[in-house]
Amino acid sequence: MKSLRCLLVNSFPSEAADQDSDDQHQSPQDMQILQVGPLLADGLLDNLKDSPQEVPSKNPSMWPADGSCMDWLDQQSQRSVIYVSFGSWVAPIGLDKISELALGLEATGRPFLWVLKNDPSWRAGLPAGYLQTVSGRGKVVAWAPQGGVLAHDAVGCYLTHCGWNSTLEAIHHEVRLLCYPVSGDQFINSAFIVKMWGIGIRLRSTGRTDVKDSVERIMEGDDGKRLQEKMNELRERVMVGEATSVAKRNLGAFVHGIKRDDLPFEHLATMVYDTLPSQNVTHAS
Repeated sequence: MKSLRCLLVNSFPSEAADQDSDDQHQSPQDMQILQVGPLLADGLLDNLKDSPQEVPSKNPSMWPADGSCMDWLDQQSQRSVIYVSFGSWVAPIGLDKISELALGLEATGRPFLWVLKNDPSWRAGLPAGYLQTVSGRGKVVAWAPQGGVLAHDAVGCYLTHCGWNSTLEAIHHEVRLLCYPVSGDQFINSAFIVKMWGIGIRLRSTGRTDVKDSVERIMEGDDGKRLQEKMNELRERVMVGEATSVAKRNLGAFVHGIKRDDLPFEHLATMVYDTLPSQNVTHAS
């Protein structure tokens, strides 16, 4: 990394960095660190509500999405659906946990859309006849167009593994988070979501009672309203307005640097990282 002149970061400036803007782009090697997270959330996903005319209609995932879930969402009431997804690479959480989660979702009595890999390591945990039992109220697909799902008015909360991309997408679409981290940085992301930003709650286990109680807490009552208010405030601060303008300027500065004749191209190599604001960069994606 010592030879790199610029680092594009899939994140947004923290409040501390905003208050001390002279230091937010500095590094020991005088590397220019540019946050472009708002652009990744706003510019590469499908069916976005803010500027759909500027967004290419495509699914950025490497997995083929089941578009039938969008038609199913159209038939559901506003803010009524529990969206469940553990991302594209998370290791199986265990058949017993899948079984309890399935029964918990059923016990909520609410409609749910569950992204569940069509693989025995995941689906063998479903109770016998479960897909038939929940048919109509529950929709289970192998993969979903997540940008479109989170943008849909029917979605009321997102039960997530707290991957960073999923976290950014949820913030962009103002969807409250029910956090069940599985590995790696997901535990740190969950701590930011629950303890620092107040935009979600932690799911203690996939036990059916915990699932039912946590969903009720996040979807109804004072807790749900408080979480939504916090989510709306965070989105306004880090995903729209000046935050987007800063991200566009950062990307423009990077492109301008590549075009400059007096700088060798190899010194403008860049790496894009998944990271939290104001944290040390730890790993590349």
